[in-house]
Amino acid sequence: MVKAIFIDIDGTLRDSNKNLSVKTIDTIKKTTEKGILVILCSGRPRKYTEQISRECFASKYIITSSGGNIYDYEQNKVIYVNKMNKEALIKLYEIANPEDVRYIMNVGEGRVVNKVKHPEQEKKLEENIRDFVYKNDVVQCTIADSSFDKIKNLIPKIEKVENVEIKNRHKSLLDIKFKDNNTIFCDIANIDSNKGNAVKKLLKILKIAKDETIAIGDDNNDLSMFEQVGYKVAVDNAIDIVKEKADEITLSNDEDGVAVFLDKLLKENI
Repeated sequence: MVKAIFIDIDGTLRDSNKNLSVKTIDTIKKTTEKGILVILCSGRPRKYTEQISRECFASKYIITSSGGNIYDYEQNKVIYVNKMNKEALIKLYEIANPEDVRYIMNVGEGRVVNKVKHPEQEKKLEENIRDFVYKNDVVQCTIADSSFDKIKNLIPKIEKVENVEIKNRHKSLLDIKFKDNNTIFCDIANIDSNKGNAVKKLLKILKIAKDETIAIGDDNNDLSMFEQVGYKVAVDNAIDIVKEKADEITLSNDEDGVAVFLDKLLKENI
């Protein structure tokens, strides 16, 4: 009996235009009404992930910031947080800021940045970076710019910083066609911060067995999530290694692949 399904957002749940289809929303709602937890897992920050989760009637638990945070938004309760190494945050800022790229830190439910682009979502870093990171807990940082080459050229420097690693190593950074709203995002977090570790922690808290779980994903950062569940599903647009690790391949994110799989699951009662 399936008790929990973990679903990636970008490239999996949402289509290539970043939309949720009516079919997807309806099917997730039907799934949760059957008593199955549908838990969204994303590299995105908490506020954004909560918004998508509420929009599609998923469960109250969300895994955000590449596994750096587990949050229950109905209880307004942080269940788990993996705080980024503070010296690494300072070094990453020193790499990014002189290059005139955006340096984004996920703090609590919001973002603190060196260059504000979305005033409704972000606060400007107004103090010395060292003072800020030693007073605040950051779960993930992102280096972003509209220039693919500029971000790509920073990668070797980023990879030399100890205790952290790039989480979206495949699509977003190696293929220009995966630009999001004309921006390249390089997500960075602690080495042990990943979706899989967060899934494992949440399952232990909820007392759900591995063989009662499913994960659906498309990219490299979903592989750790696959390791912690009983049944693995890849959307058809997933990278090759994700497809190879999957027990099943559903339709692509542009063909309502998640909804198609969930609909079949409900009918078959796997």
